[in-house]
Amino acid sequence: MKAKELITEAVSLPIEERAMVVDSILRSFHAPESDIDQKWVSVAKRRLAELRTGKVSAVPGDEVFKKIRKRF
Repeated sequence: MKAKELITEAVSLPIEERAMVVDSILRSFHAPESDIDQKWVSVAKRRLAELRTGKVSAVPGDEVFKKIRKRF
């Protein structure tokens, strides 16, 4: 499979699967080795679980940046 075909197929995946593909490719460049990397993985998994269960809700990026610009 050529790179363009692979990319076309990858971008058609659901967002979570695309994130897994990107993560796997990035890890192939530099595999995580430190405890800090593992802690970040734990935090990311916890935050994803909070989003999925509705414990927290996502804020659109445009809204976040609008608040930042207003503050500063």
